[in-house]
Amino acid sequence: MSITEFNLIEKYFYQRKEQRKDVALGIGDDCALLNVSPGQQLAVTVDTMVENIHFLPSLSPEDLAWKAITVNLSDLAAMGAEPAWLTLALTLPEANETWLEAFSNSFFECVDYYGLQLVGGDTTSGPLSVTIQAMGFTPLNSALKRSNAKPGDVVCVTGNLGDAGLGLAISLGKHLAKSTEHKDRLIERFNRPTPRVAEGIALRNLASAAIDLSDGLAGDLLHILKESSVGAVIELNSLPLSEALLAECGKEQAIQYALSAGEDYELCFTTAEENLDNLENAFKSTNCNFTQIGRIIGGNELIYCSEGKNVKLELSGYQHFHDFSKT
Repeated sequence: MSITEFNLIEKYFYQRKEQRKDVALGIGDDCALLNVSPGQQLAVTVDTMVENIHFLPSLSPEDLAWKAITVNLSDLAAMGAEPAWLTLALTLPEANETWLEAFSNSFFECVDYYGLQLVGGDTTSGPLSVTIQAMGFTPLNSALKRSNAKPGDVVCVTGNLGDAGLGLAISLGKHLAKSTEHKDRLIERFNRPTPRVAEGIALRNLASAAIDLSDGLAGDLLHILKESSVGAVIELNSLPLSEALLAECGKEQAIQYALSAGEDYELCFTTAEENLDNLENAFKSTNCNFTQIGRIIGGNELIYCSEGKNVKLELSGYQHFHDFSKT
């Protein structure tokens, strides 16, 4: 490398902005020292993105930095946690300073937008990968979990589903977009997901269970059903599908993307029906809608229906360890 590890950290990742008041000591020592307020629980998540496995080599450093952070914030959102701190472990094949400048500028743009502080990390040489550990707070005993859904609860999702899956297909050349406007929007949904942080906080004390949709609704909802020992009925015609998705591939394929493509980073949650009015009010300040798509039932099956009739689907499934280099 033409620049040493310590020079790289100091030049591109040293504390560049105002410090959070709960950071006693950030970057520059062997460990960060962080203050957790009384009555709060610490929520911690970590995610690694490896080139050709989790992102395309063509992904810009700006989009990579943004996505690496936001997929972790989506995990915090699913727990109803307020983001606070993060660490970064960056593995680089070479110290390309043009790439690093673009990556770090976007990284800190995202950090500042969500009120975070980078408090530590590591750099090393090797195949390109980015590991983010994100930390946040929830009031004591108020964190959302996957294990409390009950028969009679309604199943809801935030935003629209399936856009990111089609955005990936367009990026891989597997779908030729009919509209430049649709193409740009769908690819952006894949490259720059929006973590539903405010929505997760709004769900505290109102949702019975929640999960973020990283692997597709069909797979992720099963985690709630398993942890809660329940089943669910999902109405396919209630799935929230964007105009861009429907215009590009039609309803049948759009449903496939919504159920199994993954990468949407929306929230799926369950709640008692009597909470819906309170949720509507809580979501008014978030600039995001939620849609009721089904109901929790007894048993352990995930059932799909359309206009009251059960439907059997063959889903392609989300491939977490897909190698883009072999596509």
